[in-house]
Amino acid sequence: MKTTVTTSIGGKQITIETGRLARQADGSVLVTCGNNIVLVTVVSSRKTSNADFFPLTVEYQEKFYATGRIPGGYFKREGKPTTDATLIARLIDRPLRPKFPEGYRQETQVVAITLSADGQFPLEVLASLGASAALHISDIPFEGPTAAVQVARVEGQFVANPSIAMIEKSDMDIIVAGTRQGILMVEGETKFVSEDDVLAALKFGHQSLTSLFNAQDELREKTGSRVKRAFEVPVIDVDFKEKVISFLKPKIEAAFNVREKQDRLMAANNALSEAKKLLLASISEDKLRDQREKELETLADELKYQVARGMILDKKIRIDGRNVTQVRPISCEAGILPRAHGSGLFTRGETQVLGAVTLGTGDDEQMVDTLMGTISRKFMLHYNFPPFSVGEVGRMGGQSRREVGHGFLAERAVKAVIPDFDKFPYTLRIVSEVLESNGSSSMGTVCSATLALLDAGVPIKGNVAGIAMGLIKEGDQVAVLSDILGDEDHLGDMDFKVAGTGTGITSLQMDIKIDSINFNVMEQALRQAKEGRQHILNEMEKVIKVPRGQISEWAPRIETIKIKADKVREVIGAGGKTIREIIAQTGVKIDIEDNGTIHIASSNPEHTQKAVKMINEICAEAELGKAYKGKVVKITDFGAFVEVLPNTQGLLHISEISHERVRNVSDVLSEGDIIDVKVLEIDRSGRIKLSRKALLEKPNNE
Repeated sequence: MKTTVTTSIGGKQITIETGRLARQADGSVLVTCGNNIVLVTVVSSRKTSNADFFPLTVEYQEKFYATGRIPGGYFKREGKPTTDATLIARLIDRPLRPKFPEGYRQETQVVAITLSADGQFPLEVLASLGASAALHISDIPFEGPTAAVQVARVEGQFVANPSIAMIEKSDMDIIVAGTRQGILMVEGETKFVSEDDVLAALKFGHQSLTSLFNAQDELREKTGSRVKRAFEVPVIDVDFKEKVISFLKPKIEAAFNVREKQDRLMAANNALSEAKKLLLASISEDKLRDQREKELETLADELKYQVARGMILDKKIRIDGRNVTQVRPISCEAGILPRAHGSGLFTRGETQVLGAVTLGTGDDEQMVDTLMGTISRKFMLHYNFPPFSVGEVGRMGGQSRREVGHGFLAERAVKAVIPDFDKFPYTLRIVSEVLESNGSSSMGTVCSATLALLDAGVPIKGNVAGIAMGLIKEGDQVAVLSDILGDEDHLGDMDFKVAGTGTGITSLQMDIKIDSINFNVMEQALRQAKEGRQHILNEMEKVIKVPRGQISEWAPRIETIKIKADKVREVIGAGGKTIREIIAQTGVKIDIEDNGTIHIASSNPEHTQKAVKMINEICAEAELGKAYKGKVVKITDFGAFVEVLPNTQGLLHISEISHERVRNVSDVLSEGDIIDVKVLEIDRSGRIKLSRKALLEKPNNE
């Protein structure tokens, strides 16, 4: 039976419907706002799972028929998820994951499909709402509801779920997701705003979610409040558990006093191997032995969790020996790659990232086929995380969702300082190569990218650095950690990344693993992040502080000139003939905009100037009183037409050919003759009157 509820947020009405579509899923809803419709389904397997983790997958699918378009490319059908689809899938996943009960291991899949879109409402907000609503009304164990909202600030006023036009005027674009108790996830970018302003935006966003929680509760009540399915959390034999803890705990504590990551990991693994040999040796039954081995590994993970958190909360000492606010040792290098246009190496503790910058022309812009049409991107940041960076062996090729998400976060952080295209007309690509990783390689990417941009001579608007903050919370005991390690991310309750310049924040991302956190903790985290970010910037600026005075010798030089818009057609020529000739003769790259802006790129300045001269000659206009060497292109009874400039002709009247009387023009001139003429007059229509005799010496008898 079809059931609907209606609510509103930011002045826009949202309807959640169930019972009409996709009824065989465990939960399905249709979320509608205006012409924007997203179908979200959720299914959780009832088969027994042997997974030792929660196998949740979230898929977000963009359907081009949603905007009345046919996909580009050869196959003309939707293929692998686009970057935007991958990012939205991550936004849906992150606030849902911590709301499943501890120990739930059934394979679960959320699928969100865009059925209709007009570009006037953030689809990720509808998809996130739909995912929570589908889970909330189903029998799947889920401690919801959750919801998300997009927050912008336009002319000093916060706006919930703004239009694209509002976003363009805004100084912040932040997605906030949470529960009634607090915030679960933050993802966004800002234009150098303060920590206080970010905190105010997060509070506004959380307050805006109330109506969405109420609507989901109402929908669940209308559909009968299905009983959540029971599941059994595996219980470990008490005697076996005590033996494992007794043997492993001191060894894990000793391992966690080892400062170096790989040595610490080896010590912990050796302790686990010893425990297996000692405690599993007497078990002869294969099935029981396999079960006990899994239980032992689970207990070892729990001990690591308890030991690391206990050290921080009780002793205020972290597993690498730092206090809670201390940043790891930093070293920076710039210009280490001779042929890249700019490069920077940033090392913070055991996290090391190499950044490389390439300067390109308009031909290098990325064309992206999106739901709302094809767009071009002049700035790109690509993040690579090879398995050797964490001392592992793994498959390489293609980008994981994690790589796409981390790269996008770093790109947002750096995008705010990229110079305006009219001042620096280059296509910019930054590649981040993570060479070592032990916590926050995305923020290391931001730092290495800044070093590389400065080395490339890019006139950025400010230097950007990033830091990852963590949280350990047990009851009333709270510790906010600056510059977290990989283990602290895994064992902690929060991963809060903040990037920005010395004047303000440019991007942020937060994920919470517990029920939620209050705003006092967030305020403390933002304050510590600012202090840590400034420290990192100071270390970076010891190596390079301002852009180098010139770009790399290997980079194309781009000269920009401006011509009249009505001259663009002449520069291009019929079928592109003229511009192809210029390129063939000079070897340059030329990008022409409809408004008459022309970008000429070449690594050879002489070739650039030659192309500029050729274009100026094409666009030149005749000047009153100026003499020109012209070519006779047509003979008539009343005179001759002379081309004084490319595509510019004037009339040389028969009376202006010579001081003597000329009876027939052809007696004096022939087509193809090169003669000197002077511009006598240019009328309002642009017609040019020429004279040859004005440049000839008068006969003596005159």
